Amino acid sequence: MGCDGGTIPKRHELVKGPKKVEKVDKDAELVAQWNYCTLSQEILRRPIVACELGRLYNKDAVIEFLLDKSSEKALGKAASHIKSIKNVTELRLSDNPAWEGDKGNTKGDKHDDLQRARFICPVVGLEMNGRHRFCFLRCCGCVFSERALKEIKAEVCHTCGAAFQEDDVIVLNGTKEDVETLKSRMEERRLRTKLGKNLQGHQKLRQGSLRKPTLILKRRKPAQLPKVRQQ
Repeated sequence: MGCDGGTIPKRHELVKGPKKVEKVDKDAELVAQWNYCTLSQEILRRPIVACELGRLYNKDAVIEFLLDKSSEKALGKAASHIKSIKNVTELRLSDNPAWEGDKGNTKGDKHDDLQRARFICPVVGLEMNGRHRFCFLRCCGCVFSERALKEIKAEVCHTCGAAFQEDDVIVLNGTKEDVETLKSRMEERRLRTKLGKNLQGHQKLRQGSLRKPTLILKRRKPAQLPKVRQQ
């Protein structure tokens, strides 16, 4: 039996298959990760901070989140691991001299806009636009490209000279594997800190108990009975 016009429908026209999952535009995702606050979804502006999992935030958004924990927001889950302002590091970013902001967006070339970035690596000059892997140091907050850390191996920061260890290097907006590794390091670091505080607390209590004055009881001499005269 045909349809209107005498045409015979094909099977794929009658049977509806599963809906195709819309692919997220990778360029738009990169723009969101590297230009917008993870909490407030507002454009990143100094002071910019990063958490131990490598996510970027506006510092004022983190402060508001910590002050108003009662608000149950979907975006708050992304910062549930931030318990205090000490859990984030203020970043020391290097401005990109080629960045013109909105002034450069006169031709409407989206490709050029995505390639441009506000910040760059101060060592090798790579732009921080999501095309290259970037890291920051927890000890000082300086931001570099991963290429710079690999090519110029050092135990001190290239910018400020602060000493750092491997545990201080945090990948910004890393892969799922990167985030899992950073999460394990974060939990181990917090556990060590907690155990260290408990140990210090026990030591202070012990020192306090030793400093308390001890009461020394004088031994009384046994009472002497009067001597009986012998007759």
